[in-house]
Amino acid sequence: MKRPVYIDLFAGCGGLSLGLMNSGWKGLFAIEKSKDAFKTLKHNLIDKKHHFEWPTWLPIENHCIDKLIEEYRDKLEDLKGYIDLVTGGPPCQGFSSAGKRNEDDERNKLIDSYVEFVKIIRPNLLFFENVKGFTKGFKSNGTTGKIYSKYVWEKLKELGYSVCGEILDFSEFGIPQRRKRFILVGSLLGEAKQFFERLVERKVDFLKSKGLNLNVSMEDAISDLLQENGFIDSPDTKNFKAGIYPGIKSGYQKLMREGFNYTGLVADSHRFANHKKETREKFAYIIENAPRNEELGYLLREKYKINKRTVVLLDKNSVSPTLTTLPDDCIHYSEPRILTVREYARIQSFPDWFEFKAQYTTGNTARRKDVPRYTQVGNAVPPLFSEQCGLILKELIKNGRKSTIQS
Repeated sequence: MKRPVYIDLFAGCGGLSLGLMNSGWKGLFAIEKSKDAFKTLKHNLIDKKHHFEWPTWLPIENHCIDKLIEEYRDKLEDLKGYIDLVTGGPPCQGFSSAGKRNEDDERNKLIDSYVEFVKIIRPNLLFFENVKGFTKGFKSNGTTGKIYSKYVWEKLKELGYSVCGEILDFSEFGIPQRRKRFILVGSLLGEAKQFFERLVERKVDFLKSKGLNLNVSMEDAISDLLQENGFIDSPDTKNFKAGIYPGIKSGYQKLMREGFNYTGLVADSHRFANHKKETREKFAYIIENAPRNEELGYLLREKYKINKRTVVLLDKNSVSPTLTTLPDDCIHYSEPRILTVREYARIQSFPDWFEFKAQYTTGNTARRKDVPRYTQVGNAVPPLFSEQCGLILKELIKNGRKSTIQS
């Protein structure tokens, strides 16, 4: 049986596609507006892994979904009936409770673009991911407005899909991060709810097959990336230091290092921040005095004049809170510093061979157009979770094909 084929919309740097690749899917193409994020996806999944059978009519570059539909509608219509799966969820900034929820955010309108794309392609399955805030109505003048999860659910049902959606916590699927996301599945091959039933049923066996326990702690995930293990001059940035590998200390670390050939050097993007002396002293005091995995209390905020909404000291014996796109939201559990991009990637379950492109971070107004490395990782779907989803989705396709043949 040929490998099932999918299209990844709003693909980011490729976390969802990587998991689907690992579960036996074949990509046709991926749509991502950001040049930075697409550069990372292209480097890893197109140039290195040759994962996509990219059509000749579509340039291999970043694309906006609206422009894609406008310029290539006839080519997309030719794909109707040949695509097994369409994945991806529109940008979450307008819905996220971690930021300023904004019903008028232009990116919210991409929901209609998504529905239009599905209408054109009509894949057998849909896999949609977004923040928990996607399920909450926008409030204005004491009234609750549009609930986008309900809106897209109804639109997909109108197109003939069986639809089911749930909020899942990725920490319950082997990801060392308490990350709750709304997952919606649509199916033309049967009841969509069976996806969630099988996903929960299979998770323990899946993780065992990877050498993992159900619960993965911060120490399990990143204790081999400590600065105290030693460092060298950063290979991609002047005047910075990058960490080096010690021995493997957990099954999770072993899994993350698979496929990465290292000779004493560390993986890509493990560059330490150049903190000022007073910043290191502040972080050292917080490590000694702050509770773990909780927002800093009033006294510590007053002592150091901290105005940020969220600053959390990590706990080595637990999972991390949800990683955001801002690296200074978290303080390392034992070293007075923020996390590196590679530590971010480990917590998101990106393997060490996966390399990130573009700047490490940006500030001020540049954040509106640039999608640097921290942002790419923070916005991604964890590949280890999407691999589990990919296996279940592949089963649904296989069973659906059998039913078609028998009928």
